[in-house]
Amino acid sequence: MTMAVLNILSQPTTPWPTKTASFSLYSCNHYYTNCYMFSCYDRFSVGPSLSSLSKAVIGSAKPSFSSPMLPRSPKSGTEVHVQAIDAGLGCSWIQDSSTCPDTVSNNGRRQRPLHSVFPSKPAEVSSVQDLFEFICSGPLLNKLGMTSEMVAESIDKWLAYGLHLCRLFQLNELYLTIPQKARFYHYYIPVFLWCEQQISHHSSTFKDGEEVTPIVIGFSAPQGCGKTTLVFALEYLFKVTRRKSATVSIDDFYLTADDQAKLRESKPGNALLELRGNAGSHDLSFSVETLTALSKLTKEGMKMKLPRYDKVILFEGWMLGFKPLPVEVVTPVDPQLEIVNQNLEAYYDAWDKFIKAWIVIKIKDPNCVYQWRLQAEIAMRADGKPGMSDEEVMDFVSRYLPAYKAYLPALYSEGPNGSDPERLLVIEIDEGRNPIP
Repeated sequence: MTMAVLNILSQPTTPWPTKTASFSLYSCNHYYTNCYMFSCYDRFSVGPSLSSLSKAVIGSAKPSFSSPMLPRSPKSGTEVHVQAIDAGLGCSWIQDSSTCPDTVSNNGRRQRPLHSVFPSKPAEVSSVQDLFEFICSGPLLNKLGMTSEMVAESIDKWLAYGLHLCRLFQLNELYLTIPQKARFYHYYIPVFLWCEQQISHHSSTFKDGEEVTPIVIGFSAPQGCGKTTLVFALEYLFKVTRRKSATVSIDDFYLTADDQAKLRESKPGNALLELRGNAGSHDLSFSVETLTALSKLTKEGMKMKLPRYDKVILFEGWMLGFKPLPVEVVTPVDPQLEIVNQNLEAYYDAWDKFIKAWIVIKIKDPNCVYQWRLQAEIAMRADGKPGMSDEEVMDFVSRYLPAYKAYLPALYSEGPNGSDPERLLVIEIDEGRNPIP
């Protein structure tokens, strides 16, 4: 399970630009596509823009964005210009040879080709109404306590975040598929807004003049469910909205190879502890040291070196929030779980107690983990990269399935160990890794 340490030390130290910029908003219906794009021509930041349009219609039962500036159904190819401010966008996706700022590092500007090819077929143009209705149909809005009026007031931010995600994932914003739209507007952006709510709540617990410590948000999710990509998207959105964040995985705290070998030798015949993964295969003292230091970061510019596994960083925090259970509950699942269950007793103090807000990704059947891992390995082999065989995938996943079957029911019914129900977001996903009501 991954813990994203959202190190929100302060609001931006300098005011964001308030310069307005003109951008074009498009909608495209191409087979199953219906998406939006705005081409920005300057660098600017989030502020009241399209939301000012929405305020005029908040009183109505169904907000409408129809206006002279945002025609409902103009002819194909028509360009709709509105005045707005957006969050840190620095280049136009329309032009094939733009000078784009490097948003991943602080090395300034560099020349690079755009990652999407502008389609030769003109896009059909419609209003923001379509996107507004699509957002409001999402399965997470009720869980976030968001109404259609609240979406209308913040529609400019939704548009800005959507464009940022298109840029991050190198997708053509004119031709997003419906699954891609759903992933952005029904999943990643709502989760980001929920995190913002948690940050605001956390900050409100400090008195005026006190330094606000970082909030730790825990992401408990099975392997292969798309949690790594979700955290990746959240980190990027925090960056473009000028918040400080860091990401830590429980995989960062694995035992060294020598210590893992000693563990294996001390528990001969226990397949669950032969390899890294289950409770007992982590350096918990190192976890406490790192999370304690992160939690105390407050001052602007203060830094610490985060631990990194020396080969591959896996953002797969699959067991965060698991609670030790009575032995008569776990041993019928797999007798080898008895020692794992004992090891789990030390994990609350090492991990869970540092977490102030939780996101739990819920699945109906733990066997999905096998299918997802198999899909990933098949894709790797198809690309000519080394990947596990089907048999190796089965053996690998089989070492985790007992813990899933034993601990997920309590995680889903009671929440993570020590969690506050008021600060818990449970997202159930289908086999396609998309949230469902």
